[in-house]
Amino acid sequence: MFVDSHCHLDRLSEHTHGGDIAATLAAARAANVSQFLAIAVTLDDMPKLAAIAREHHDVAISAGLHPLHTASKEPSVEDIVEVAEQYGAVAIGETGLDYHYRDSVSVEVQHKRFKRHLMAASELELPVIVHTREAKQETLSLLREYSNPQVGGVLHCFTEDLDMAREAVRLGFYISLSGIITFRNAASLRELACQLPLDRLLIETDSPYLAPVPYRGKPNEPAWVVEVAECIAKARNISVDEVAMQTTANFYHLFRNAAPDAPEHVKQALVQSGLLV
Repeated sequence: MFVDSHCHLDRLSEHTHGGDIAATLAAARAANVSQFLAIAVTLDDMPKLAAIAREHHDVAISAGLHPLHTASKEPSVEDIVEVAEQYGAVAIGETGLDYHYRDSVSVEVQHKRFKRHLMAASELELPVIVHTREAKQETLSLLREYSNPQVGGVLHCFTEDLDMAREAVRLGFYISLSGIITFRNAASLRELACQLPLDRLLIETDSPYLAPVPYRGKPNEPAWVVEVAECIAKARNISVDEVAMQTTANFYHLFRNAAPDAPEHVKQALVQSGLLV
């Protein structure tokens, strides 16, 4: 019983079940992945994402403009709110700051874009999905000023340090770990997974990107979120079931608008375990 809290279903590789979304989701369900959050990279993605969600009851969607995506027109707060409401998004993003590739979109534009997304998320009382890379202080500063601590959000595909993760948790955010945690050179991430409370962790694939070991180098897919959970379980010396149950409960605590569509057996299991009320 796993949740892929961050995947790009509209951008699947043709090498992933022939690019067939239904087949890709069926393979994930067979691996006990019960819910998918399909993430927008641009607001133009929304009609296709909404169509996927209509066809598959276990897919929820977000609304946002990626910090590194060039746009002919920067969306206003009102634009983001309107699109999120129109298409039934359960979250805003992904948004954030990425200084590793700052030449593609300027730091100034990224800052203004991030602020507008945080303001839209606060207005709608929806969690925000944050992409952050090499921008620790600026990301935290904007979260302190513009995020809604009663709603929070997630720092997705987290690769920064433990201090940043702890401060984000203090601000009401979850930390999501991807297939990167399985890489040989990711010992610091595995240690971070042990140091943070399990009730503040999420798991994701970011598919079709960042496939975990042993699939590294291939197009990623939602079924492989299980590899992330297994890696966390091994690092913490606990069962995979415990990681699966807690990260699933965490997902529904954060993305509350996705909870009504959770499979009934998932709801019952979480309630019986005391993880969800």
